[in-house]
Amino acid sequence: MTTISQRELRNDNAEIMRGVEQGESYTVTRRGVPVARLSPFTGQTDLRCLRPATKRSPFAEIRRVRATESTQELLDDLRGER
Repeated sequence: MTTISQRELRNDNAEIMRGVEQGESYTVTRRGVPVARLSPFTGQTDLRCLRPATKRSPFAEIRRVRATESTQELLDDLRGER
C-alpha cells in the first residue's frame, strides 16, 4: 500500500484514481498522520445507509406555473421599455 499526503491526493487525483482503478491502494496522510485509506471498490462493502431515502417532498407535487409572456417581455415592462 502506497502512502500519499493529502496534498498529493488533491494535486494528482487523476493519476491516483487511475492507480485505484488498476487495483492499487493508498493510505492518505495529513501532516504525516494516516487519516484515510483509498482502495478499489470490490462490490462487497461494509457501507451501510445511515439515513435511508424518504418520500418525495410535498412541494414536488405542486403544479408548475407557466408565464404567458416571455422573460424579455417581462423585463421590458419592468424597465418601462414597452
